[in-house]
Amino acid sequence: MAQVIAFTNQKGGVGKTTSAINIASALGIMGKRTLLIDSDPQGNASSGVGVRKAQLSATTYDVLIGRCPASAAIQHTEFKNLDVMPSTMDLAGAEFELADIEKRETRLKNALEEISDNYDIIVIDCPPSLGMLTVNALTASDGAVIPLQCEYFSLEGLSQMMMTIKQIKKLYNPKLTLTGILITMYNGRLNLSLQVIDEIKKYYANKLFKTTISRNVRLSEAPSYGEPIQYYDKHAKGTEAYNKVAKELLERI
Repeated sequence: MAQVIAFTNQKGGVGKTTSAINIASALGIMGKRTLLIDSDPQGNASSGVGVRKAQLSATTYDVLIGRCPASAAIQHTEFKNLDVMPSTMDLAGAEFELADIEKRETRLKNALEEISDNYDIIVIDCPPSLGMLTVNALTASDGAVIPLQCEYFSLEGLSQMMMTIKQIKKLYNPKLTLTGILITMYNGRLNLSLQVIDEIKKYYANKLFKTTISRNVRLSEAPSYGEPIQYYDKHAKGTEAYNKVAKELLERI
């Protein structure tokens, strides 16, 4: 039975997809059978692991609306122990199509039951919003990781995200927990970065990942080659950082 972890933040541009891709890749290298679910209509997690969207016959969208089982939408990647359930812009339509469906919050959870035993860990990359796609992801998950950029407005977003997790836990998924808060785009030379981390530690010290993800050119380049950072440049600082976070994630779950 796989552990399901959603990478979520309603704010865009915080390194959420980059973190989901590279942590899923690191877990695969560590010997864990890993599935990366792209639940964002932008489909960046899919292209980030080399998926060619024009050739797709089934996606996360088809699974959510009940057009096909989860197994039919899963693709193997060329990376060790890493499969992906890809998405395209079609997924944006699911928000509207699910609106009138009974028990719409549990569509993804129910779909994953069929394939859960095939994996050790399932990583879900959520869209930067708090709509039905994110609700489905959190309802299907055991835990949530919140990637957080080191800036002041992130703190406001964090409290909103915590309220959302609390609501999902109360209404749809009693087992949902906050697995951790991951600091991304960190710059230790900026006082603001240190202040933001100090502020988070006041309330969530035990939830903060020990490793922070610094701004890194190689991390920015890797997606354009359709490769996780471990395969694009195994000696990059980003590779070392994400491998450490993946180890810590395993300890937490």
